[in-house]
Amino acid sequence: MVKRSPIPVPRLLAGCLHLLVAALLALTAARAVVTGAPGARAVVATALAVAAGYALGPALPAVRRRPAAAGLWLAGVLLGWLALLCLTPDGIWLAFPLFFVQLHLLPRRWGVAAVVSTTVAAVAGFAWHRGGLSAGTALGPALGAAVAVAVVLGYQALYRESERRRRLIAELTAARTDLAAADRAAGVLAERERLAREIHDTLAQGLSSIQLLLLAAERELGRPAGPPAAPGDTAATGTRPGVEATAGEPRPEPPARPGVALQHIQRARRAALDGLAEARRFVRDWTPPDLEAGGLLPALERLCAQVADSSGLTVLCHVSGTPTQLPAPHETALLRIAQSALANTVQHAEATRAELTLSYMGTEVALDVVDDGRGFAPQALAPPGDGPGEGGFGLATMRARARALHGVLAVESAPGEGTAVAVTLPCAPAETAAGSGAPAAPTGASR
Repeated sequence: MVKRSPIPVPRLLAGCLHLLVAALLALTAARAVVTGAPGARAVVATALAVAAGYALGPALPAVRRRPAAAGLWLAGVLLGWLALLCLTPDGIWLAFPLFFVQLHLLPRRWGVAAVVSTTVAAVAGFAWHRGGLSAGTALGPALGAAVAVAVVLGYQALYRESERRRRLIAELTAARTDLAAADRAAGVLAERERLAREIHDTLAQGLSSIQLLLLAAERELGRPAGPPAAPGDTAATGTRPGVEATAGEPRPEPPARPGVALQHIQRARRAALDGLAEARRFVRDWTPPDLEAGGLLPALERLCAQVADSSGLTVLCHVSGTPTQLPAPHETALLRIAQSALANTVQHAEATRAELTLSYMGTEVALDVVDDGRGFAPQALAPPGDGPGEGGFGLATMRARARALHGVLAVESAPGEGTAVAVTLPCAPAETAAGSGAPAAPTGASR
């Protein structure tokens, strides 16, 4: 079975080849008629038959689609050409276009063999008509065959190289598309993680603070009403003058204090306003509003004061080293970590005192948050989302912030021994902050 060559031919080249075949057949028939050669009618009839057979091939769908049909068609055309060559030596002209047809329809090995056989037949037929073989008789068809083989094989090599490059470009385009999609997906995931960290360290902590303040106000308002106890007045406490309540006697619940409850509600309102400001800042440009009012140090001092005012803890802020201007991502990360660490202290530690220390160490900056609370076992901490309630994301969020800036976060704690959270971030030395010629003195906020 003949196997069709996989290399397509442009329509322009195929059209030129068809015109060349038709022109050579017409020239052969015309010369036979004009010269009055013997058997001119047979030459004309054979030329017309070859032309009809050649034209039938491109018109038949089976020849275009089935290699076997194409092989049969080519064999018929070659037989007609041999008959024409036997009638007239001018039939040798048709060998040149037939070289291209053979090389196109047949595989490379069979195509070259067919070209060699056609060349031998053309030389032999022409020599038979001329009565002898000469160098020119053999050289012309051989050169034509060599040119045809070189042109067709060169075209096929260029086509295969072009196809290889086209496939490579298609693969590169597909890989670039996949890479862009992967980058977009990674960007979306990174943005989601950043949003989760921002919401946890700002809005979620603010809502938790509001909940604690409102719970404290509810407890104050839920106590039984009674007159405020004046100094020395024991009526409000249920004890007689000079008589202390014994250990076995139940101590009456102190009366409601609307003033204290109002203070808790006012603090909750301020916390809600701060959360609203954070939310609006997120929508606008993601810059923490606390950092816009003087930088990291004032923001940490205000944070300590707010935590002390809302929780009743004694919160101290210390600065070590020479303060320098930090990159905005570092300041944002340190502020968020401080907010999360202090929020954990207020909600879980049952502490009475917390200390925040910011240390400038040349190429590094460190933040330590230490409390005297009940502590916990870090190795026994449940993964985020596995513990009771909806918490558990604070430490994971802080670690993610530190990793994003190539830093390290460490947690030291034990039951009954308090907790220390330390984060260290690398940073290039920057200009010394204005007005910071010496280490700042510790500042405190308590209630």
